[in-house]
Amino acid sequence: MLAVLSLLLALEIQKATSAPSPYTLKADLSLLVQNDLNWQTASDHSGLILLDTHSTHSDAVKKCGELNEKLLSTAGPHFKADIERLLAYHATQTGSTGPQRFWVNSTDSTECKAVSLTLAGSAVVAKADCKTPLRPLCSQSAPYKRNTETNLNPNFHVQVKSKNLTITGTRDHLSFRFLGIPYANPVERFAYSEVYNKPATLSALKYGSSCAQRSTGSEDCLTLNIYTPYLPQSPLKSKDRLKPVMLWIHGGGFTDGTSSDPVFDGGNLVSRGDVVVVSINYRLGTLGFLALTDGATNGNFGLADQITALHWVQKHISSFGGDPARVTIFGQSAGAGSVRALLASPAASGLFRGAIAQSNLGGFGYAKAYSKYMKIEEQYAEHAESVVEAVGCKGSGDILECLRGVPAAALQTAPNAPRYIVVDGKYIAADELNLMRDGSGHATEVHVMFGWTRDDGSDFIGAWPKEVTAGTATAMDILTRSGLDEGVAQKALDSGAFPLPADSLNATWNLWNQTSRIATAGMFICVDQATVIAAAKHRVFPSIYAYQYDRTYVGWEPIAGTCGPAATPTHPHGDTSLPYFRCHSGELSYMFGTMGQDSLPFRDWDDLLLAQVNVDMWTSFARTYDPNPTLGYLKARGYTNTTIALAKGGKWKPVTANEKLPLRRIDSKLRNSGWVEREQCEVLGYPLEYYG
Repeated sequence: MLAVLSLLLALEIQKATSAPSPYTLKADLSLLVQNDLNWQTASDHSGLILLDTHSTHSDAVKKCGELNEKLLSTAGPHFKADIERLLAYHATQTGSTGPQRFWVNSTDSTECKAVSLTLAGSAVVAKADCKTPLRPLCSQSAPYKRNTETNLNPNFHVQVKSKNLTITGTRDHLSFRFLGIPYANPVERFAYSEVYNKPATLSALKYGSSCAQRSTGSEDCLTLNIYTPYLPQSPLKSKDRLKPVMLWIHGGGFTDGTSSDPVFDGGNLVSRGDVVVVSINYRLGTLGFLALTDGATNGNFGLADQITALHWVQKHISSFGGDPARVTIFGQSAGAGSVRALLASPAASGLFRGAIAQSNLGGFGYAKAYSKYMKIEEQYAEHAESVVEAVGCKGSGDILECLRGVPAAALQTAPNAPRYIVVDGKYIAADELNLMRDGSGHATEVHVMFGWTRDDGSDFIGAWPKEVTAGTATAMDILTRSGLDEGVAQKALDSGAFPLPADSLNATWNLWNQTSRIATAGMFICVDQATVIAAAKHRVFPSIYAYQYDRTYVGWEPIAGTCGPAATPTHPHGDTSLPYFRCHSGELSYMFGTMGQDSLPFRDWDDLLLAQVNVDMWTSFARTYDPNPTLGYLKARGYTNTTIALAKGGKWKPVTANEKLPLRRIDSKLRNSGWVEREQCEVLGYPLEYYG
């Protein structure tokens, strides 16, 4: 058995060292596919790998063979339409203005064929002199496997060298994929991570372990994943062709979550938006956020991990086709809280130029600590001390050393375990994001977007429908359990600003609508609106955008049946014309372009349309720091649906001190509006002018 295992290991090492790369092929590699995000027809769009090197026909065949591919077939059902769009767009990226011809496959072995674009943009396949140096278009036969973590078929492996690292990844239908790359050196528990700096040959074919959390995971977890459409032979020589980078920070309340969640697969953003996507793991719960009063264990280990990952990206991402000068961080829920904290962090300054905070929490109860940071002493008294006692370390001579010997599961499942960002003086220097432009050191040169879903707080209000149905819970019960002060809750209920719906046939959901509205305003909308308003007033950021999702798909649904409309005979997966809560996390499958895949079939045409529009807006922000894709880009890519939707919805306007319609309402029909819940935010104590 040992001999067999040794042989298998040797074969894997041999595969890793022999995988093709831009260096062995002496060419930049561009993976191109016309992705309309419709998974039902995705396999009809074959895609290709373009080698940016001029070769004779025989050399072109050889180079494609090194990738375990052939020259591109012209027989696909969408070949002509796809190749016209792909080559036209590629020309805009390379600055090519003259006639361009590329080797393609010929069914006649006695002749050589090339494809070219006419001045009118039409693709023409014709015979060519076999000795003419042209660039090869290779086939791309890697499978379309929706959100799978790995492809162990060595035919699809590819290798990248960066500094002292040699990394073997793979490709699927949509992107080159490098998974589970360690970005930090092995780190001791409750110590701060440092950028991985060891010479190494790494296999990046599988996601790394999730970070230890309440039910799963490992402490050896500081890895990242890279999805890219472009691998340059020389990043320095190809600097002008490097792609914008989008670095994803997952949510999960700082206690759960992982970068390998299939919803977060980056291939659709990459292939449709021409960006590089990076997703990261970071330490969670007690292991990520414990702070003691010993003067050394200052918490924020998980936040520091995120900054370590950003440093790794600055050092290595150009070798994967990404531009380190154009990094946008984006995250949702606790990931959005991370984005807000990184905007405030002196240690993160200069590491990114764009930031998207999706459903950042702030305000009352549970949400407060995501935008208003605790002092170390406060966090210790309210959270860490009880953990120290629960695991038997209170009264020990060296509490830290004792905690390092406790099983991870005991620390992560201890009651009231710490999971909050603290003011530690290095990573976080003040108790909240400074929204005054006063040279305080926070990231003032970053372009930002903040937004939420219409009913973001519906799953945070703490009571289950059965309790309401049984008549054992009142609005006051629900609100105080969600963390709202009883006096403020009574004021909200008495104000008339949150009226109880009058539908006498469904008292349960009337009560749920009322309390959900209060929670959504008090935990999401009010603080985030006040944030972007103050930032615009004081010109803290060079550009600011705000949005609200008025259409979502399921999302985080601890209360089954609340986050989707009922099915009907004409809409078996849910009729979106019927009422439903637009829940927390319900935008993610739109934003990542994974809508309709696996367990989320399209409910109607507008699901696909909004996924296309959403991916195009988010990747536009990464490219230009403006979520309005340019007409030139949309035309070159052939994204007609987005072009029409944006023309009907008008331009998404930035938040400024004088803009009257600053809020983008994201729905099947886009529109702009004024701020929402203004009176309600006044009642709750978080008015539009909350931050000055």
